[in-house]
This record gives sequence, C-alpha cells and structure tokens, in this order.
Amino acid sequence: MNIWKFALRAFVLVAALWVGPAVLAQHGHIVQNMQDVKWGEAPPFLPPGAKLAVVKGNPSEKAPFTIRVMLPANYKIPAHSHPADEHVVVLSGALYLGMRDKLDPEGGTKLTVGGFAMAPAGKNHYAYTREETILLVYGTGPDDFRYVNPADDPRNAKKK
Repeated sequence: MNIWKFALRAFVLVAALWVGPAVLAQHGHIVQNMQDVKWGEAPPFLPPGAKLAVVKGNPSEKAPFTIRVMLPANYKIPAHSHPADEHVVVLSGALYLGMRDKLDPEGGTKLTVGGFAMAPAGKNHYAYTREETILLVYGTGPDDFRYVNPADDPRNAKKK
C-alpha cells in the first residue's frame, strides 16, 4: 500500500472517531463500549435477576436484533427453545450450556470469554452460570422462550 492510501485510511479512521458515536449512529453505525451500556430488567420470560440491554433492533419484532444479557452468579435458565436460531457470544464470565430437555447443573459445556454457541430453532437447551456473566445474543425476531416444562416458565409463576 502506498503512503497516500495509508494516510487517507488513517484520516478516515481519525475523522470517524472524532465525530463521535452520535453522528455515527445517524448513519446506521453503533459504537458502544461496555461502560456506556444502559442495563434494564430482563423481560419476564427470564428468571428474575437477569439484566438486558438492547444493542440494535427489537427482539419482539420480525427483524434482526442484538442484545446484551447480564446473568448473576449461580443463575439458571431451565430447558427451553426459541422459534429461530439463537446465537450467543460470551463477553465476560462463563456460560454453561447444554442441549437437553432438562437442566443438568453438572452437564453443560463451559463457554469462556470469546466462546460462541448457536442453538437451532426449536431445539431444547438450558444454561447456567457460576459467576456473573455477560453475553451478546443475536438472532431474528420475534424471539420467545418456550419452556419444556411449563412450571419452569417464570411467566406462569407470576400468575399463581
């Protein structure tokens, strides 16, 4: 690469960083560091204690979405499935994931930072943590949790 092409690319990068995230977002870009994440309570389909932040899209709409999920230590998500493929990347901590019809607290595969999992649409799986864990989850909505055992669904517990 000649010096002029290098200089032009460097200028574009510096200019992009200079204008800041707000201007980039107007053009479809999202630039976000972990310290800028605005966490909220997770929806009622997850057991209490999880936090969620939408990065892009809306998981309840028929479109691509990306979310961050913060799970506390010793958190359990019983066996469930989703209507579309679920993609998960571990950002911090560790996630234990199993592809069965019932949560097995000793049977999950440990995914560490940078680990990736994809649960196919309609396939039952479970997850748990032993330490606080932050995930990046993406897919195509509308997303939903379909628990294998209806008694495990936190939405049913609230009805009692």
